Amino acid sequence: MTKLQNPILMATVGAAQGLRGEVRVRSYTSDPTALGDYGKLHTEDGQVFEILEIREAKNVVVVRFRGINDRNAAEALAGLELFIERDNLPDEELDDDEFYYADLEGLEVVDRDGKSYGTVSAVHDFGAGDLLEIKGPGRRPALIPFSEAAVLEIDLEGGTVLIDPMAAGLVEDPDDGGPKPDLPKGKGK
Repeated sequence: MTKLQNPILMATVGAAQGLRGEVRVRSYTSDPTALGDYGKLHTEDGQVFEILEIREAKNVVVVRFRGINDRNAAEALAGLELFIERDNLPDEELDDDEFYYADLEGLEVVDRDGKSYGTVSAVHDFGAGDLLEIKGPGRRPALIPFSEAAVLEIDLEGGTVLIDPMAAGLVEDPDDGGPKPDLPKGKGK
């Protein structure tokens, strides 16, 4: 069992599917059925999995791994995160404005004035849109939306992520605390 030097999370195993050892897998690839195109998948502790069959199902793919032949073995995989080595990802297919989420980790998060808010420590997707986790010295981790309004620019070569701290929810809008304007009579509710 060999551990990966620069692991990239590709998928998370869910529940067993049927009796033949198949599992439901949440794939993080743009084409979920291409999960097997990147080679063998590895766990953090060094286990290796090879995909024998893969097919689409509603929000996941159903996968049959080599050596997983019954429901009990499949159930034991639930929650397992599967990785590949970063070098196995095809860089030549990326456009100038595209990147892998793993490439964002470690980038410094700054605003237009150059104020640092920490570094990107992870990218999360809890189902309602991607979030960047930012950690800074002496600060609690913060989650900001990974949206065009909050994240203005990503400079991989410069090692920075330019944000709008107000849109990211890191600072309060000074207008929110002031008195509300009076509405003319007969307008609004």
